[in-house]
Order: sequence, then C-alpha cells, then structure tokens
Amino acid sequence: MVADALMPDAPADARAVERLRALVRIPTISRPTSGPGPRADRSVFEQFIAALPGLYPRVHAALERERLGGAEGGTDSIGTDPDGTTGYTLLYRWRGTDPDAEAAPTVLMAHYDVVAATEEGWAHPPFAAELVEHEGEPTVWGRGAIDDKGALAAVLEAVERLLEAGFTPRHDVLLLFGHDEEVAGTGAQAVADVLRERRIRPSLVLDEGGAIVSGVFPGLAEPAALVGVTEKGITTLTLRVEQHGGHAASPPPLAATERLARALLRLNARPARSRLDPTTRTMIRTLGARVRGPLGVILRRVDLFAPLLVRVLARRGPETAALLRTTRAVTELRAGHAANALPESAEATINMRIAPGETVAEAVETVRRAIADDAVAITVLLPSEPSPVSPARGAAWDDLTAAIDEVVPGLLVSPYVMMQASDARFLTAISAHVYRFTPFRLSTAERACLHAKNERIRVASYLEGVRVYEALLRRR
Repeated sequence: MVADALMPDAPADARAVERLRALVRIPTISRPTSGPGPRADRSVFEQFIAALPGLYPRVHAALERERLGGAEGGTDSIGTDPDGTTGYTLLYRWRGTDPDAEAAPTVLMAHYDVVAATEEGWAHPPFAAELVEHEGEPTVWGRGAIDDKGALAAVLEAVERLLEAGFTPRHDVLLLFGHDEEVAGTGAQAVADVLRERRIRPSLVLDEGGAIVSGVFPGLAEPAALVGVTEKGITTLTLRVEQHGGHAASPPPLAATERLARALLRLNARPARSRLDPTTRTMIRTLGARVRGPLGVILRRVDLFAPLLVRVLARRGPETAALLRTTRAVTELRAGHAANALPESAEATINMRIAPGETVAEAVETVRRAIADDAVAITVLLPSEPSPVSPARGAAWDDLTAAIDEVVPGLLVSPYVMMQASDARFLTAISAHVYRFTPFRLSTAERACLHAKNERIRVASYLEGVRVYEALLRRR
C-alpha cells in the first residue's frame, strides 16, 4: 500500500489511513430534496453504509446499530426508503458497564454526506483519495477528508482500537453519523427526537466545529484548540422582484434586475452591527492570557477595551470579522430567459448566519430596513436560532480538555462561537453539554479548502485526532 511506503514503522496507522481513504472515495454527495437540480444518489449512500462493517469489524461486532432518518420520504430523497422504514443516518450504541448510566451517554457525532465537487481545479481528483507528499508531509486529498468523513473515520478508528485493547466505557457511548448535514440535517433531527422519546439526556455531545489552529488571533503565535460552545443560527432568505418584462430594446429606468441589484448593494453597505458576545469575550480573555506586551493587557481587559477590540478585529479579515456579527452572503442569482428580453422576475438567495444575542426575526428585520423597498419580497426559509451556550466548565468540559492535553500537552484550549451550522444544534434540546470540536491541526490554507477545491488532511493531523477521541472515550 502507498500508506505503508509513507509510514513503514506504523502498520496500524497505515491501515487507519487506508480506511479513511476508502470512505473518501465513495461520493456521498447530498443534494436538496426539492427544487431544481439533481437528487442524491441513494445507491452511493447504501454503498457507504455497506462498506463500514468490513472496514471496522470490531465496531460492528460489539456495537448495536440503527438506521434512522428524516421524515421527508419518497424515492427522490435521501432520508427514508419509499416505505418510510429505513433511514440513512446511523446511530450506534456501545453499552457501558454501569447499568445506571444508560440515560446519560456520551454522543460522538459526524456526518458522511459531502458537498459536490468536480475535478476542475483540483490538484488531485476529489474522490480519488490520493495519498501524496505535500509540503513534506503525507496528505490525503479528497472531498470529505476534513468535512466530515475525517471525523467519522477517526471516531470509528478510536472505538476499533479501544475494542481491540479490551476497553469498555463506564457509560453508554452513542455514535451519531448524519447523512444530510450539508443540506438540512433531517437525519440528526430525527435521532434527537428518538433520543428524547427514550428519555435520554446525553452528558456530553461532541460534533464537528473548531480545531487546533494557529495564526487566527492577534499576537498569539502558539496553536490553540478552539471548542465551540455555541453556534450561530442559520436561515436562508430569498429576495424577489417581479414586474412587467418586455423587449430589451426599450428598458425601463429600473428593471427587475436593477431593482434587485440596488437592494443587494444597499444590504452590502449596511452590515449587521459588530459586537462582542459573552462567549467571544471569554475567548479573547483566554487567548489573551498568552499574549505578551500592551496587546496582551488590552485582550485580558476585554470588557474595558471592547469598543477598540471590535474595530481591530473587524479589520483582521473575514474569518475574524464574522465572529463579531451576523453575516449575510449572496449565494445565488436568478433572472431572465433570453438575451433580448427583460426579465419578469429576478431573485437572489442570501445565506445568513445569526450571531448569539440576536434572533432570526431581528436579523430579517435589519435586512428589510437596509433594503428599504417594498417591491423586493423577502421570504424566510429554514430558520434556525443561535444555539444555547454550553458551559466551559464541569465534568464534560474537563474530560474534553483533559483528553486534548493528554495528546497535545500544554495546548491552550478556549471556548468560541462556531460560525457554521452543525447537526449538533438539534441535540441542544436534550443536552446542556454540546460542544463542537474536531481534534485536527488545520492550517489556514486547509481550512480555506472546506467546501472548496483541494480539500485535504495531513496524515499526522488525522492520527493525532484519533488519539484525542481515544483519550476522551477512556474518560467516559
């Protein structure tokens, strides 16, 4: 195997990498279950599920597995079979030794659906899972290597190794692997409903989110583990203008396309207000403890210098600025049917991520005021409020931070606000201890490849993540 050649002294690790590559090769692309465009290929999802027992035999011999899913049903959806009985989201149960701990398990989450990718612009094909040297390190290339098959494979690898070592957890452990996180999260939502019906309240939930990162905070040279204790809300808006069309030779002063463009420019000129929510203040204070000089003093006294810090952080780039406010991104534009005809409608899709402390309704109202045009109809789709804040203290947090420290001694760990949306948001209804952290070291360039070309993960980073999951499970 190529992996053996790159890691001749670590056959177990080489096999772990080969298992990850096998999963990345399966193109489990999730797609919306309604609207224009193709539907997800159900056979590919079946292929993925069928591959797991052969790759992780101890897991499938020792753990119970259920197939659950969303409620949409039908032959055009990935979520349930046509008869509505078999889903594509997977729920594993690893029974613990303490019979009284069944109702308060540890839940480790990941999802195996991925966003679409074509080979155009990739250094290595997105579903070939090639293992090559990149900047001196063995690296697995492919869609899902990080988001989020990397985490799924690392969790299964950790459980496989612990079973091989004869370990059994004290409390029950549940593994929840969603099938449609990238489009709706109906699978994870269905599992949350099932767990609620079973009166299960997890003592710890860990899903994708933060990572071990460097260079993301002013003045901090060392790496830090950022653990999401909450996540932004999410909703989709459509802005639509409808008016009489006609021949392009005699355009009106303000056609549908121009009116929509004016609305988008107005919205861009009036971004949401920047502010420091309590979690971000804690993050600044925590990371600032390792920053020297006058900047460190300012960071540690975040409450006193909040207005200054907002201005500074807002200028450091999109990733940092997004921590401070609700964001709006225009992701789709639609208008027209012919080159010489005025469109009778023009439509834009806006993806909004709502900051903690703001509601979906408030965020939508700021959009309405910014546009200031009643002729632009606003439709709100799939609204989801910001998640409750989980505590950065207590047994669950301590077990997670101790596991990180065991594998990476001395690493600074900080809570933060996750800017993306995850399946974990559905489990906040049944657990007060929901965290978002994938234990991989990710560079700025690697993070920039999520949902983009050349997604990849370094082998050393992946294997380090496996060890963190192992260390966490040993504490549960």
